[in-house]
Amino acid sequence: MNASSRLDAAFSALADPTRRAILARLVAGEATVNELAAPFSISQPAISRHVKILEEAGLILRRVDGTNRPCRLAPGALDELDAYLTMLRDGMARSYDRLDRLLARMPTSRRKDPR
Repeated sequence: MNASSRLDAAFSALADPTRRAILARLVAGEATVNELAAPFSISQPAISRHVKILEEAGLILRRVDGTNRPCRLAPGALDELDAYLTMLRDGMARSYDRLDRLLARMPTSRRKDPR
């Protein structure tokens, strides 16, 4: 999977509030699907589908522990997302800096009062 596809999968996975809640729960440590399903009013199979999407997006990992398959956050899973958002944030900051410089050069009589 290329970088663009990985970003698409991660953003798609994060678009769902249930999946974001599952990730937030995993911040506290590993959990089985049954443990992840406990606070939700949806079925365990539905939680399993959410977990599968998170796993396919590379946001979580599962390991085999007998009959259990506990989930945990994948190390570095957000690095590409963070780099992408940093690039956007930096670009926006540069744009606003250019706008600030342009506005500073304008005579005050040309500026319109926004009120």
